[in-house]
Amino acid sequence: MSTAIKSTLDPSKKSMAAERFEEQLFERIVGQDQAVEKLARLYQIYLAGLYPPQRPIGNFLFLGPTGSGKTRTVEAACEILFGTANAVLKIDCAEYAHSHEISRLIGSPPGYLGHRETTPYLSQSNLERYRTPELDLTFVLFDEIEKASDTLWSLLLGILDKGRLTLGDNTEVDMTKTIIIMTGNIGAQGIEKLLDGGIGFAGSKIDVADDKFGQQVNATVIEAARRKFSPEFMNRIDSTVVFKNLTECHIRKILEIELTALQRRIMQSSGETKFSFEISNNAKEFLLHEGVDLKYGARHLKRAIERFLVYPMSNLISTGQIHYGDHLCIDFLDKDKGLEFLKEAPKLKVIGEALPL
Repeated sequence: MSTAIKSTLDPSKKSMAAERFEEQLFERIVGQDQAVEKLARLYQIYLAGLYPPQRPIGNFLFLGPTGSGKTRTVEAACEILFGTANAVLKIDCAEYAHSHEISRLIGSPPGYLGHRETTPYLSQSNLERYRTPELDLTFVLFDEIEKASDTLWSLLLGILDKGRLTLGDNTEVDMTKTIIIMTGNIGAQGIEKLLDGGIGFAGSKIDVADDKFGQQVNATVIEAARRKFSPEFMNRIDSTVVFKNLTECHIRKILEIELTALQRRIMQSSGETKFSFEISNNAKEFLLHEGVDLKYGARHLKRAIERFLVYPMSNLISTGQIHYGDHLCIDFLDKDKGLEFLKEAPKLKVIGEALPL
C-alpha cells in the first residue's frame, strides 16, 4: 500500500495581485494599517472566488474622527483597481435624512408622484458602470451613515443580509458583487474629550500615537456605535474598523502625498500652462503649521495647500507670470510675508523626465 507524499503549504502567502493592491493602498493611505490590511484581505478572497454567493462580498463599517481617511481609503481602492476615484458608488446619507427622500435611491413606487420619472441611483446599470470582465465588483459607500433616516436603515438591513434590493418599480437589483462600506463620525465628541483640548501641532497634551490613547479611542467609538446601531445592524457587519487619530509623522507623510498630487494635477490640467515646482523645507514647515489641527485631521492640511499654493499658482497662471516649462521655487520668508515664489529658467527639454507621474 503506497503512502501519499504530503507537502507543507503556506496559507499566509498572498497573490501578486493582492500584494500589489495592498502596497499601492499603503502608498496612498497613511496611518490606517488595519483598514488597508482588511481591504487587501477581502480583495484576496474575491480573487480566489471564496466570497459568499448570496450576500455582498463584504460589509465594512469605518468609524473614527473626521479627516482620518475613511472616505479617502475607499476612493484610493477604486483608483488602484479601476483607475478613477469616481468608480465608487457614493451615497451621502445626510441627503437622505427624511423618509420621502429615499425615492431618489430606489425610485418612486406605482401610484406615487414621480413614478417612472425618477431614475433610481441604486440601479443595476449604475452598479455595473465601471465593472470589467476581469473585475466584476463595485464599491458602494454609504457616507456618514449615522445621518440616515429610518427608511434607509431598513433598506440597508436587506442589502447587507441578502445582497438584494427591490426598486420602486419592483425591479430587483443584484448587489452580491459589491463591497459595501459605511462610514461614520460616531464617538467624535468622546474623542474630543479624550484629547482634552490638546489641539495643535506641537502643544498637544495627548500623545495620539500612544497605544493606551488608541485603545481608549477604540473603546469609546465601539461603545458609541453599539448605542447608536441596533443589534440586527451590527450583526450584519463583517468588520468594524476604528480609524486612528493622525499623528505629526502621519501629517508630514500626507503633505508629501498631497504635493505630489498637486504636481500631477498641474501636469494633467486642461490648461496649456504646465510647469514644475519644488518647495523648501521651511515652506513645508509653514504649511504644516498652518494646516495641522488634530481635531480636523488631514482636511485642514488640504485647505492650507489650496490657500497658500493652489490659489497663488492660479494667479500666476492667469496673469501670465509663468509659462509652459517654467520651474517654480517656493520658499518661506517670514510670518508676515508668507511664501515666496521664484521662477527659474524653462526646462522644456526635461520637464517630462523631471516630473514622473
